Amino acid sequence: MYKYIIALAAVFFAFSPLQKGKQFPELSGETLDGKNITLPSAAKGKKTLIGMAYSAKAEEALNSWYQPVYDKFIAKLGMFDKGYDINLYFVPMYIGLKQAAYEASLKDLKKSSRKDLFPYILFYKGELEPYGSTLKMDDKTEAYFFVLDEQGKIIYSTKGMYNDSKMEEIEALLD
Repeated sequence: MYKYIIALAAVFFAFSPLQKGKQFPELSGETLDGKNITLPSAAKGKKTLIGMAYSAKAEEALNSWYQPVYDKFIAKLGMFDKGYDINLYFVPMYIGLKQAAYEASLKDLKKSSRKDLFPYILFYKGELEPYGSTLKMDDKTEAYFFVLDEQGKIIYSTKGMYNDSKMEEIEALLD
């Protein structure tokens, strides 16, 4: 019985949102439209959705969120979509050896025809820490998403590919 309780507690703590209530660590980057932004200070006063990825595999998951999140919170395409007043940032992270590709990637993406996404993509170049440990970003194959309150504290986190249930949880927090 004792082993069962220990195993159950380990599962609970492994999947609990340990970041909830923590201040989001300061992160500076450049948007595709050339603005330098530092989070969370630039986002204070509004709830904020941040998606982060630090590997090619994780960027696939991050990309799965672009269109549904853009449609819901920016374009408001759904018949019943209400106007959300939030900040939104997708953050591809260039860390380690990947930093060498930063300038070329930034330049290539600036040629994109999707200029409507430019203000929402924030390029970060630097180290994984303190984000890896503070935000529990321990699996480089996953994209990580955080909802911040108006003061920059984490009120929700999830990871992985987009799905409707995750979007519903995020929407509930933004209502």
